[in-house]
Amino acid sequence: MRTAALALFCVGLWVSMASVLGKQYLRCELARKLLEQHSFERSLLSNWICLLEHESELDTSKISTTLNGSRYGLFQIESRYCQDGRRGGVCNVKCQDLVEENLREAAACAKRIQAEEGFRHWSGWQRYCRNTQNLPNLKVICGI
Repeated sequence: MRTAALALFCVGLWVSMASVLGKQYLRCELARKLLEQHSFERSLLSNWICLLEHESELDTSKISTTLNGSRYGLFQIESRYCQDGRRGGVCNVKCQDLVEENLREAAACAKRIQAEEGFRHWSGWQRYCRNTQNLPNLKVICGI
């Protein structure tokens, strides 16, 4: 019983820390960051922004629990791609690193998922962004 209570306390502490370390982005701010700092393809940027608006509301600290496990961070990366407490999973990354404001690990993992499975991997993209008419025009909105 003590171990379970300690585990719940640690998870709560970790979630609280993620909230402190996380960031809620604005659309254009994030688009520029993905393009300039993380080398996302300009031609796919509207797809990424639409996906992120619907998956995480542009919040790096978002953690969701589903029947299949948890999803982490801005890109809502599934727990099979990471491991709690140490590097692991398909992307060889700590789950905690996916909820930080520094997007290095999360962006690299998301690009890997997209390269292997396409945007269809994310239900938010399938539901809201598959139709190109629904994609934000970042050239008009953000000057990108």
